[in-house]
Amino acid sequence: MAMRACLVLIVVLSAGLSALAGDPDITSDFITPPGVIPDDNFFTFTGLNDAIINGLKDVPFKATKASQVEFPALTGQSVSLAVLQYEPGHTGINPPHIHPRSAELLLVIQGVVFVGLVDSTNKLYTQTLYAGDAFIFPKGLVHFQVNGDSKYPAVAVSAFGSASPGTISLPKNIFGSGIYNWVLAKSFKTDVETISKLVSANS
Repeated sequence: MAMRACLVLIVVLSAGLSALAGDPDITSDFITPPGVIPDDNFFTFTGLNDAIINGLKDVPFKATKASQVEFPALTGQSVSLAVLQYEPGHTGINPPHIHPRSAELLLVIQGVVFVGLVDSTNKLYTQTLYAGDAFIFPKGLVHFQVNGDSKYPAVAVSAFGSASPGTISLPKNIFGSGIYNWVLAKSFKTDVETISKLVSANS
């Protein structure tokens, strides 16, 4: 029952955060930052190389992004990428989160990734994906991914329909937000001690 209340609260919070938003249409071929004269290198991004070549180092999960922040040539182009790396086992987790400005199309490159999403009726959809499998997370819906193999790392690539899809991590957004512990305890139908542990883990 507490888990159901938790999922309902998460869906309600995410619905409020996922207003109709996206990239604005541009009236030029591309946008350059002030003072930048575009050349061949302006349209090239090498920031994913380390993630792809050297793999995961010293962290259970890593997302290496190619969004307009890291790659300014994407501004106004309504597209971005991320390389997602998960260490073996259930510690390799991308916890529940939303992207308020874009859907996410995930393609598993290596290993096994267990994924799930929750729709606005509070229905949970899950799937186990293998190399070559793809899964769509609709815009603004709560979703997660976790390594489905206890021995081997997993790698996936996510494509987004926005140069700035945004990521709102629900555990941090809820338990690291400063909302009073007693309010969270009542909302999740648990005790303040349990909430205090969750707040501590997310601050």
